Amino acid sequence: MTAALEIENLVVEFPSLSGPVRAVDDVSLTVAQGEVVGIVGESGSGKTVAMLALMGLVPDPARVRASRLAVGGHDVLSLTERERRAILGKDVAMIFQEPTTSLNPCFTVGFQIEETLRVHERMDRKAARARAIELLAQVGIPAPETRLDAYPHQLSGGMNQRVMIAMAIACNPKVLIADEPTTALDVTIQAQILNLLLSFQRERGMALVLISHNMAVVADIADRVAVMYAGQVMEDRPAAALFHDPQHPYTAALLAARPESRIGDRLATIPGAVPSLNARPKGCLFAPRCIYATPRARDERPELRPWRDGKVRCHYPLGDETRNARIAADRQNAAETAS
Repeated sequence: MTAALEIENLVVEFPSLSGPVRAVDDVSLTVAQGEVVGIVGESGSGKTVAMLALMGLVPDPARVRASRLAVGGHDVLSLTERERRAILGKDVAMIFQEPTTSLNPCFTVGFQIEETLRVHERMDRKAARARAIELLAQVGIPAPETRLDAYPHQLSGGMNQRVMIAMAIACNPKVLIADEPTTALDVTIQAQILNLLLSFQRERGMALVLISHNMAVVADIADRVAVMYAGQVMEDRPAAALFHDPQHPYTAALLAARPESRIGDRLATIPGAVPSLNARPKGCLFAPRCIYATPRARDERPELRPWRDGKVRCHYPLGDETRNARIAADRQNAAETAS
C-alpha cells in the first residue's frame, strides 16, 4: 500500500545543564494510506512530542532531526519553509487533546475554520464561509449558520472538539493525527467523537494516527499498534496479533494492567515509573521495571528489529522459543564474571 506517512529515525532533544536530553529517541513509523495506527504508552513516553515534531510545533530550543519525515511522499525536511507550511495543516492535520485551549478564544469558530480554508485552499471570504457552514453540519453541530459566529467559550467541550475536527478535515488531509481526542470530554460524548473520526477516515480514505491511553479503544479501531516507552517504540505490530500475543514485556505489562484483565480484586501494576529525560538507563530503557531483565539488558540497549509480523525492541522477545535458555545463560555468565 502507498505510504501516507513515513517517519525514520526521528530524534527530539531538549537542552539541559547536563547536556541535551532526548524526549523522542530514534522513532520510526510508517502509516499506509487508509490505515488506522494506534500509538499507546504511559504519560511521558514521547507519543505527543513525536507527532508535534512532525507538525513543526515543538517549541524552541528543542532540536528535531530525522532521516525522513514524509507526508504523501513529500519529505518535509527537504522543503523550504514556505513549501512546508503549505503541507502542514493541509496534507497532514492534527486534533489536539484539549479543544478549549487549542482554539483561539479571541476569534469566532467560524473565523478560525475560514482562515484554514483561505490559507490552504485559497478560497474567498464568501466561499470559505459557505464551506465552514457545510463542515460544521458534517461534524454534527446543529444550526451551523448561527454557531459559526460563536466564540469557543460559548460552546461545550464536545462542540469545540467537533469544531477542531471540522478544521482538521477542511482541506481533505492525507493524514489525520488525533491526540487523545476524547480525554477532556464527558464519557457519553467520547463514543460519538470516535465514531465521527472513523466515519471520516473511512469515507475519505485518510490515514489516521490515534494517540491514546485507552487500550480498549485502540483494540477496537486500530489496524496496527505502536507501543512507546521513554521516547522509543518498543513494539509495532498488527493490532489483533499484538493484543492476542504481545512480544515485548512492556506491552504484556500494559495489557495485564487493564481493568478487564485483573484477576480477583486487585489490578496488576507496573512497578516504578517512566525514567525522566535526564536519567535514562544505560541499557534497555524498560530494564529497571522488567521482571525478565538480565545483565545484558541492563548494559546493552536493544535495537528495534523485525520480529514475526512486525517489529520489537527486546533482546529476548516473549515468543522466542530459546529465550528461557538464553536468559539463564546470560545470568549464569554474569554470575561467573562477578565471582
